[in-house]
Amino acid sequence: MAPTAEVASAVSAYAITQASNWWEDINRSIDWQDRIFHVLAALYGIVAAVALVQLVRIQLRVPEYGWTTQKVFHFLNFLVNGVRSLVFVFRRNVQRLHPEIIQHILLDMPSLAFFTTYALLVLFWAEIYYQARAVSTDGLRPSFYTINAVVYAIQIAMWFVLWWKPIPIVVILSKMFFAGVSLFAALGFLLYGGRLFLMLQRFPVESKGRRKKLQEVGYVTTICFSCFLVRCIMVSPLQLLHKLF
Repeated sequence: MAPTAEVASAVSAYAITQASNWWEDINRSIDWQDRIFHVLAALYGIVAAVALVQLVRIQLRVPEYGWTTQKVFHFLNFLVNGVRSLVFVFRRNVQRLHPEIIQHILLDMPSLAFFTTYALLVLFWAEIYYQARAVSTDGLRPSFYTINAVVYAIQIAMWFVLWWKPIPIVVILSKMFFAGVSLFAALGFLLYGGRLFLMLQRFPVESKGRRKKLQEVGYVTTICFSCFLVRCIMVSPLQLLHKLF
């Protein structure tokens, strides 16, 4: 019985080692990296195209309303994902850009715009929630602008520091800052998406359209909260400190 267990352990250890070696080979392979970059570019391009189609559809349906929150959301989605797609298409060229600060700006700016895009969705939901409860929403938009201004100001300050003296610790701080921003966005979705979902649940779901809207809020809240939380964990201080030391 013991030899069988030893054989099984040896086979498992060998399989794990082979899997690790396989991943290392892929991680070091330029061809595999290029394929992954091109797949990501295609996925971001598809999302950008869908956002543009949605924006055009809304504009054709209600052109008289101007730039509504919904239109701005789809436009920012198109812009963010379009830029991300181009960055992945020309990733090798981006990595050769000098000074290095240009690389950081090209890679970090879409993340800032991504935060603004989905913070806008949280703002939209918060306005719906408070209006339904007959609570004033006058302070929501100034808060949205203030939060975004602070986030952009901190990141721009870090870019200036990197430009002046490119030291690794500033890159680590920048990533930690993005982790904090992602956590803040995740909590925003949990708070207002959850509140809106629970409020809509209290109303009788008579029509298929209303049921669909309820499901949409639930799905979007869950997906966005999960994505921002995972992003926060992936660039958490522990992960970054491990890479540094």
